[in-house]
Parts: sequence; C-alpha cells; structure tokens
Amino acid sequence: MRPLVLLRPEPGLSASAARARALGLDVIEAPLFAVAPVAWNVSDPEGFDGLLLTSANAIRHGGTGLEILHNLPVHAVGDATADAARAAGFTVQSVGSGGIEDLLREIPGDRRLLHLAGEDRMEIGDVLRSITSIVVYRSVATDPPALPTSDVVIAVHSPRAGQRLAELVGERSSVRIAAISRAAAAACGDGWESVEAADQPDDSSLLALAARLCQTSPQ
Repeated sequence: MRPLVLLRPEPGLSASAARARALGLDVIEAPLFAVAPVAWNVSDPEGFDGLLLTSANAIRHGGTGLEILHNLPVHAVGDATADAARAAGFTVQSVGSGGIEDLLREIPGDRRLLHLAGEDRMEIGDVLRSITSIVVYRSVATDPPALPTSDVVIAVHSPRAGQRLAELVGERSSVRIAAISRAAAAACGDGWESVEAADQPDDSSLLALAARLCQTSPQ
C-alpha cells in the first residue's frame, strides 16, 4: 500500500489525518500553508439576507467582527463549515454537499448574500445574484518538509495547493494525485502517474478516492 501525503493546513490537517488513519492508511503530514486572519470591516447586517460560507476558516479566523452578523442565517458549503458556524452561535439555514454551485441553486435568487471568504478563492460566477465577498482570512505559504515523491498518493484539497505542489515537485512519474475537485486536479498540471478528482468536493469523498489509489496496483 502506498502512503498518503496530506498538504492542507491546520486544523483541517489533523482532521483529515485522523480520518485517513481510520481507513488504515499510512499518512505523511506535509502542510504547504498556514491560515491567518485578515483585518476586515464589518458590513451592516441590514443590507443582507444571509451569510454564505465556503470554508470553516471564515468562522475560525473571522474574529470579533462575526458578532454583529449573528442574526443572519448561514448557507454553508459542507458539514464541517456548518458545524463551525453552529458552534460559533449562528443558525444554519442550508448546507450544500456538492459545491458552491449546488448550494446556490437551493437558495432563493432574491437573497442578498454576504460571502466571508479567503484571499485566494474562486470567483462565484453568478451574475443574477447579489453576493458581496469580504476577505477575512488568507493562506500563507510555509516551508514544507521534504515532500516524498516516489510511489505515494498526494491529496490536494484546493486549486492553490495544487498549483504550489506543481511548483515544488519536478519528478512526478510515480506520484498519484487525489484532488478534491476538477479545478484542484487541473491546477496540479501534467506529468503525474495519474490525477483523479473526488466525486464530491468534500474531505470524506477525497479520502475515499485517496484510499482507493493507495491500495490499487499499477495497471
């Protein structure tokens, strides 16, 4: 069985590592980033009908500015983000399981949404909606430990992680990539032994894919 390399920052790193080890995988932790808060101005909550959260990091690093927004219902991408919002005292109105596009389809089009976002994010291409994005956290590149690049599977949790991985790794022919989305897979570039995207853009689906890749023999 091949070892699994995890690149995501804490606290997600420890959570993914625990899930992967519960699947019987040999895990190597090699975070490429650390998440840090960004100073931000609190919007008047009267101008919005809900909060759009695409990462639990918005709650973890939003700081005291979140307090004024507590009366806004939350629309969260994924259970982990929803759980973080509830723990911080928010009411979660909807939880998406298939990415931001699927979540937005479940929200009435007339809702004015405040998106608490990371600095490196995909633009939400929905011109028919009123969505205001405010950056409340950023991922800061760190010096990773030496990345193993021989007969391993690497889990890529974001397009930015895929892009940085591509910058760091030259010899790729015996590395399999398990990516959380098609965008993350594309960011890794070419030359890997194989690149596959998870069925759903969440950690559980990604680790299920990674487990299969770790256990599958070469064709």
